[in-house]
Amino acid sequence: MNTKEKVLSYLKAHEEIISGENLAQKIGVSRTAIWKAIRELEKQGYHIEHQKTGYRLLASDVIETAALSNPYLPKSAIYYSESVDSTMHQAKQAAISKQTDFALFVAEEQTQGHGRFGRSFFSPKGQIYMSLLLSPNQHFQELPQYTVLSAVAVSQAIEQLTGLNTQIKWVNDIYIEGKKVCGILTEAMSDFETQRISHVIIGIGLNFCIDPSQIPVELQPKICALYEKDPDITRNELIQLIWQNFFDLIAALPHQDYLKIYREKSYVLGKIVHFSQNGQNYSGKACAITDQGELVVNCNGQEMVLSSGEISLSQIEN
Repeated sequence: MNTKEKVLSYLKAHEEIISGENLAQKIGVSRTAIWKAIRELEKQGYHIEHQKTGYRLLASDVIETAALSNPYLPKSAIYYSESVDSTMHQAKQAAISKQTDFALFVAEEQTQGHGRFGRSFFSPKGQIYMSLLLSPNQHFQELPQYTVLSAVAVSQAIEQLTGLNTQIKWVNDIYIEGKKVCGILTEAMSDFETQRISHVIIGIGLNFCIDPSQIPVELQPKICALYEKDPDITRNELIQLIWQNFFDLIAALPHQDYLKIYREKSYVLGKIVHFSQNGQNYSGKACAITDQGELVVNCNGQEMVLSSGEISLSQIEN
């Protein structure tokens, strides 16, 4: 470990205030080196109390790869960046270059994040931006319903840690009190020779803590964050639990308990939805979600079965 890592490790392990001189002796460096390390840690986002008698680490929300790991996802498979164009692009490039077959890419900031159909979205610094790269090597029809599984994993993690009630807007958005708090995007890459899905990338963008006044006026009626200020959980805790839940659900397959949860948390079932398909506009009552994750809509007595790749819901009415 370098000096900065040693200082952080010691401050994490000891809640009491320690002087710069004593800290320097404990670690075996100069007091100047301690001062520089403290400055670097504060630049990273760590909150450190300064008193005449020394330093103490305060609660800080800094992403740490070790804190994100779980039995399914080792620290060595987690990559953190301060700023990237998008974590989806990172994961895609890693797959193309054969850098890795399995990894989680997490970033503090995205400059070119996008959702379904290439739509850009509001993505301020300090939220949760991450993409999981998987290499299933399966035919498309053999794949688990990754988007549905991810939505359930996110929804459960939010409720487990915050107590907030979440709903899932078919197929890939998490809502709280009628506003979007999280979007999920799943993309597949196929192998031309084998005709199998070689890689799947699951991208998640989650608004963690945003002052409502910082949200663009046109988006304020549509989106929200888990917290407006002073979160009582960390992003590390939430990210770790999301992927723990996700892999637990995968491990439980072929049991379909996740579909029961997905239906129970549906934001659209029983409501009138408007959508377009093949250039034509439709409206009808969302009446069911199939075992394949498709949405069944009753349009004037005719049932239409919609797959997530074909349509985008344009409006929902109670």
